[in-house]
Amino acid sequence: MDAKYEIYKHHEKEVAVRSDLKGKHWDYCLCRECIHFAPNTEDNCPIAQQLYRFCVDHNLVTPVWECPKFSLKAE
Repeated sequence: MDAKYEIYKHHEKEVAVRSDLKGKHWDYCLCRECIHFAPNTEDNCPIAQQLYRFCVDHNLVTPVWECPKFSLKAE
């Protein structure tokens, strides 16, 4: 594999990633700053929960760049 890419374990599975982007998805994800994001609770955003489940089931990482339900957390 080209040096631009690497293989590592994520969610207990081997996955390929572009080396310069590894671990950076959270830096761009709207969920991180959204009032509806409450992981591991019953109040978690249903969109975020479904997307997370999809990512785990398919060994993917997906930052959320756009969302119709986004609402910025108060600081």
